[in-house]
Amino acid sequence: MEAILTDCVQNSLRHFMFRNAIFLCERLCAEFPSEVNLQLLAACYLQNNQAYSAYHILKGTQTAQSRYLFAVSCFHMDLLNEAETALCPANEPGGEIPNGAAGHYLLGLIYRYTDRTKSAIHHFRLALSIDPLLWAAYEELCVLGAAEEATVVFGEAAALCIQKQYSHHGVTSPNLHTSNEDYNLVSSRNFGSEDVSPRQLKHTQGNNLRDIPGNYHGAAGLSGAASQPQNGGPSNMPFYNTPSPMASQLSGVAPPPLCRNVQPNGPNLNTVNTDGSPRSVVNSTIQAPRRKFVDEGKLRKISGRLFSDSGPRRSTRLAGDAGANTNANTTAVAGNGTNSSSKYLGSSKLSSVALRSVTVRKGQSWANENIEEGIRNEAFDDSRANMTTTSSSFPSGDVKSLDQDRATVPIGGVVISSSKIISGASEVLGLLRTLGEGYRLSCLYRCQDALDTYLKLPHKHYNTSWVLSQVGKAHFELVDYLEADRTFSLARRMSPYSLEGMDIYSTVLYHLKEDMKLSYLAQELISTDRLAPQSWCAMGNCYSLQKDHETALKNFQRAVQLNLRFAYAHTLCGHEYVALEDFENGIKSYQNALRIDSRHYNSWYGLGMIFLRQEKFEFSEHHFGMAFQINPRSSVIMSYLGTAMHALKRSEDAIKIMDRAILADRKNPLPMYQKANILMSLEKFDDALKVLEALKEYAPRESSVYALMGKIYKRRNMHEKAMLHFGIALDLKPSAADVATIKAAIEKLHVPDELEDNL
Repeated sequence: MEAILTDCVQNSLRHFMFRNAIFLCERLCAEFPSEVNLQLLAACYLQNNQAYSAYHILKGTQTAQSRYLFAVSCFHMDLLNEAETALCPANEPGGEIPNGAAGHYLLGLIYRYTDRTKSAIHHFRLALSIDPLLWAAYEELCVLGAAEEATVVFGEAAALCIQKQYSHHGVTSPNLHTSNEDYNLVSSRNFGSEDVSPRQLKHTQGNNLRDIPGNYHGAAGLSGAASQPQNGGPSNMPFYNTPSPMASQLSGVAPPPLCRNVQPNGPNLNTVNTDGSPRSVVNSTIQAPRRKFVDEGKLRKISGRLFSDSGPRRSTRLAGDAGANTNANTTAVAGNGTNSSSKYLGSSKLSSVALRSVTVRKGQSWANENIEEGIRNEAFDDSRANMTTTSSSFPSGDVKSLDQDRATVPIGGVVISSSKIISGASEVLGLLRTLGEGYRLSCLYRCQDALDTYLKLPHKHYNTSWVLSQVGKAHFELVDYLEADRTFSLARRMSPYSLEGMDIYSTVLYHLKEDMKLSYLAQELISTDRLAPQSWCAMGNCYSLQKDHETALKNFQRAVQLNLRFAYAHTLCGHEYVALEDFENGIKSYQNALRIDSRHYNSWYGLGMIFLRQEKFEFSEHHFGMAFQINPRSSVIMSYLGTAMHALKRSEDAIKIMDRAILADRKNPLPMYQKANILMSLEKFDDALKVLEALKEYAPRESSVYALMGKIYKRRNMHEKAMLHFGIALDLKPSAADVATIKAAIEKLHVPDELEDNL
């Protein structure tokens, strides 16, 4: 009877019938109470997104496998201290972490989210040393800025490690623990760093789920049961609370009796046979783009500086009106931008050399294109194989010693030769080297280098949603919004079910002021997965573009509710609070984002903007400096860092940083305008006018440029030229506040500066 019930549970799990598996496994535990059977029941609950049930079942168990599953449950419920204790018992300070690479990876996540970065890095590296194919661990190292070059991590040592695993252990290698790891969801790729959001698994969306313990390799739950919020308690946010039937389940599910004193039936949990289960799990979209975009707040109004809100609040364009006046009254209003901001976005690089992507020809279907692509790429695949083999060359002696022509290894029920294992490992590692190096460079904000690296990928890998999303993010960071739009649009067509990078795509459309496309995208994402934070970020951007900041804030708060570890949603909340001039809550939101990801530089930037507005210039300089350390290539961050320096009477340093900002992005008018302001304050009028004349080439319809030139001519007592430029500034239809400032300057045109200062 026990064998029959166990087999029925395994069969239900293989076919994703989790409710049926839970029912049968409860019968199994009632009839044959053992810890092994309790582990199977806990695994059923985890796969059905009922971590709280697994938590109560396994609490107090002592075997390594039970402790690991209990830690998984605690991680889902945000009980990180209990999860750590389960993996590292206090009475076993030197004890082995259960489940090898997967255990170290989980412990690394726990350390990361409890702000112990060095320990997190240590365990992520240990996980990679045990399982070189544990991509998620390398991804976390990249996010933390501690990843080694991919050529080192996925090099010869990794190839030898994989070779030994398969050659000496066969199906018991770390990637093939079918009896233990798969049914317990302990595969080394079972965690996403931020994937603890509640999710009603209605769709099998390969790119939409990432390695979530309990998702059974990203498969959809067919039972229709709702998911349980993972934060361990009810959210305190009153907006957009989605009703969940889990309240009744919480009260109605009683854990079966715990038979902790019963010995397991054997050393292995011979349960789920995963030969028929899906093996690959695609990377998550629930990843705060960490990323890493200066969601530049807009300086709407600085006395003496007249830039209208020409800069997008979420990226790297001219943000309104930063300047040199120490009495600067900056107003970072998220969501604003002039009709001229798109002029500085850069031209779209559409050449086939610059971007390798699948294009749809007129009258030709995607299917035909893909078939033709496969034929064309045979030669390219050969070159890739040669590249990976040479870059990961094996010592000839080691290869021969394996007697690869005769030795065979069973993998997934198929017996293959050792020579094929070697060549397969070489190809996999070669692919991971390219992907890993591109991702590492992206996390270091070396975006052009990252784009060049991704171009080395074969077409069939380049044209996948994850890679295209990373390429789109790189273009976003380079402030090439048109190319970012094109790339994300292609990713959307390739994988319309994927949410990878869609929060960033919505921000791209926000900057381009494509309100129709943004609205359509938000509706599509909500219909695809209304429990994904990316969907609500897109919806929030849509409302923010319409200047409805209160509704936008509610949508961003909804995204935070769905995933408390989604740093970008916290940052977007901060922008909306700033737009509503609620600086206290804005600071809290930015700080929440930094607790999740200390390298989320746009939150450092947001804090700097708030302190700049409040004229706390030392604090402002510190936060801009932190953002600059993380992303030293951002022209906008350098511009505001220079503004803060000038406010602290460090004008020479400010001019140097402005020069660096101009060189970093010559299409960004902000640092040139700021430099002119600083030069004017230093009474270097000729130099300031030269800068402004050059600036007119990039921003010919920016009223603030002409207004500042008018001020300089007034200071030089050239009243006719001053009047001319003030008139041009008014003709360019500035904002109402700027109109008042310009008219006041015209009225005082013949008043000496000394008397004007005293008025």
